[in-house]
Amino acid sequence: MAPGNIGIVGAGLVGLGWAIVFARAGHAVRLYDNAPGAAAEARRTIALRLDDLRQAGLIDEAPATILARVSVADSLAEALEDALYVQESVLERVDVKNSVMREIDALVGPATWIGSSSSGLPASLYTEGLGCRDRCLVAHPVNPPYLAPIVELVPAPWTSPATLDSVRTLMQAVGQAPVTMSQEAPGFILNRLQAVLLMEAWRLVEAGLASVADVDLTVSQGLGLRWAFMGPFETIDLNAPGGIADYARRLGGLYRDIAAETTEQRGWDNELIARIEAQRREVLPEAELVARSAWRDRRLMALALHKRRMDSADAAGTDPAATPGTQ
Repeated sequence: MAPGNIGIVGAGLVGLGWAIVFARAGHAVRLYDNAPGAAAEARRTIALRLDDLRQAGLIDEAPATILARVSVADSLAEALEDALYVQESVLERVDVKNSVMREIDALVGPATWIGSSSSGLPASLYTEGLGCRDRCLVAHPVNPPYLAPIVELVPAPWTSPATLDSVRTLMQAVGQAPVTMSQEAPGFILNRLQAVLLMEAWRLVEAGLASVADVDLTVSQGLGLRWAFMGPFETIDLNAPGGIADYARRLGGLYRDIAAETTEQRGWDNELIARIEAQRREVLPEAELVARSAWRDRRLMALALHKRRMDSADAAGTDPAATPGTQ
């Protein structure tokens, strides 16, 4: 897909992350935010992130070259002019999104696709009355999208198949990994999967069966190592001699028994939140949260570079892991 103009509406962490994704892929990006100075500040942050990506070996072009493709729009109309695609990344509230989408609808061109970064609100809640509604859908990233490429494409009941196909093609062209839902469901794919793991993690701590640190260690040094390059179905397919059907026969009863123990759905009450908060603050004081977030991003950069090299090796039919001294 040839590079075009991309409008980014909302210049917070998610919006600036999307700007990097599209500018890195060669598109001209216009950043708009209705908060005075927010888009300009986001562009300055983008410059810093691009320097980090260059140092990590994750971009080939000079950061200044990519940054030059990102401009600050003084108005929403300027951001949307001749836009191939618009990525809305405003506050996760139906009233806010509806208001912004109505403004977009009044200004956008007749062939522009509009994606929403909503992490849980289906597009049907804020696009129903729009003239452009057949070109609207959820395009939910993982933050930061320039390091975590997955993007969930979730159509509203009125989203046209052509829109879904076109946005999927665009996302693939800019280096993202799109997944598509056939219809709306609360939490989409990622948060529905994450919700199950989080609910059980909190339940283990609440019942006194494990500490917060040990639950985190189980994922980071166990499940997460495999999940960094395989999904749950491939994981279990490789964990039994006869593949996934064999795994299901061997362990299906265990998972059924676990599920039977966890049918009660409870929210996280203040007492439980305080217990888990206390355990986390023993490990990481609140004052160190920002520094630890930066550490997380550096780890993600290193992992992204490793996965890129391994994917290239897979495509070439070679195995760099089998050769001493390669990465």
